[in-house]
Amino acid sequence: MTDKVTIYHNPRCSKSRQTMELLHSKSIQPDVVEYLNTPPDFETLDNLLKMLKIEPRQLMRKGEAEYKDNNLSDDSLTREQLIEAMVKFPKLMERPIVIKDGKAAIGRPPETILEIL
Repeated sequence: MTDKVTIYHNPRCSKSRQTMELLHSKSIQPDVVEYLNTPPDFETLDNLLKMLKIEPRQLMRKGEAEYKDNNLSDDSLTREQLIEAMVKFPKLMERPIVIKDGKAAIGRPPETILEIL
């Protein structure tokens, strides 16, 4: 097992900042991926969804303009099409996401990540 922890982080998001503070309070210095600057590719997102045990739409921020403008609520869209939308518009991703030892958690609320640490 590795002690490596990764966080998909948006420094402008209060929940993301709170999750980072929580990690630091546990003396954890995570690898930080500012996903808006360095968006995950299709394979990375697919793996994240599998670790989270959720479907793409469950990782999407439905209030974002990109969600509405691209008609992503359309039930006929495939899993692949939804993942592609998040690759194209990383802003759609719920945040923060923390990964450790092949497990992932969304830090909403931040304490949720404690289950995988």
